[in-house]
Amino acid sequence: MSVSAAALDVTTMRDRLDRLRARAADAGVVAVVITPGSDLRYLLGVGGSSFERLTAFVVPTDRAVAPVLVSPALEFAGLGHLPLEAVGVEVRTWVDGEDAHALALAGLAAGPVAVSDMTPALHLLQLRDAGATEQRLAGPVLRELRMRKDPVELAELRAAGAAIDRVHARVGEWLRPGRTEAQVAADIAAAIVEEGHAAADFVIVGSGPNGASPHHSVSERVIERGDVVVVDIGGPLPSGYNSDSTRTYAVGAPREPDVAEAYAALQAAQQAAVDAVRRGVTCESVDAAARSVLEEAGLAHHFIHRTGHGIGLDVHEEPYIVTGNDLVLEPGMTFSIEPGVYLAGRWGARIEDIVAVTSDGVERYNTRPHDLAIL
Repeated sequence: MSVSAAALDVTTMRDRLDRLRARAADAGVVAVVITPGSDLRYLLGVGGSSFERLTAFVVPTDRAVAPVLVSPALEFAGLGHLPLEAVGVEVRTWVDGEDAHALALAGLAAGPVAVSDMTPALHLLQLRDAGATEQRLAGPVLRELRMRKDPVELAELRAAGAAIDRVHARVGEWLRPGRTEAQVAADIAAAIVEEGHAAADFVIVGSGPNGASPHHSVSERVIERGDVVVVDIGGPLPSGYNSDSTRTYAVGAPREPDVAEAYAALQAAQQAAVDAVRRGVTCESVDAAARSVLEEAGLAHHFIHRTGHGIGLDVHEEPYIVTGNDLVLEPGMTFSIEPGVYLAGRWGARIEDIVAVTSDGVERYNTRPHDLAIL
């Protein structure tokens, strides 16, 4: 496990553990087993990834049994700064040759165990062999906590939005005819770090026909005058909370004759979806608000993805703003609003803001202009 830490105070850690235990009890599991990833970062402020040696945080639903952090002895130095004793967490270290998976399960009552969704199969199957024979996904338990951001999380996401806005404000420095998408993306990636991110997690520069592929990354295509260019960028702050924002640019006047009319409909659709966000409405109703505008404009069949995704310690997390999701929005939920239109082989466009549900409406975390930016 590679360790990086975002400090959590003891009160926050205790509160999150208490709420996790309550949710896990309601779900009918005897414990939640969390391996390195965003769930562990949410609970303990520890980043990193899983490797062949097991690191796991085991949280029993029985409050008489202490939570346990299991760590390879050679890696525990990177965790020693955590206020584990103050939070009531027992530490169990192990050395190569010992059965770490059995150590993690020692003392648990018999019954179903929820395991974090991104646990590698290497560890999932060894936990099963060590006694956790009835396994469930922990996602349904943890998403109920992580969907509703607290004020500290909201402040981080607001800061992330402002930082990525500063990068979009500079795109005109790099996006010009004669440069390749890859060259523009390299400059943007450097600026993402310059403007306060820990890293550039993704940079999409989709020029001309490449803009019609929503998840195009970059290529050696040379940008031409008249191109419409989709720029979708983001990454984590040092705290782990992410930005994600898309703006669409034109390098001079667009050469495609239908850009202005279609883009105006897209802009109206994005605004309609933002306007639909408030507590008490469903995710699918926000999706429908964007989709209906594009349908009226005859462009619905060019909108080929959901309207949005949740964001926090992961770029994509609950809640998802998509047809069929009847989840009711509540204050503290944060997600993207990003309708797009994609005309295969010709051009594409997308407008994306991160928004937060408030007690009386919605707050945008991205405030750059939404017009087609002609450079």
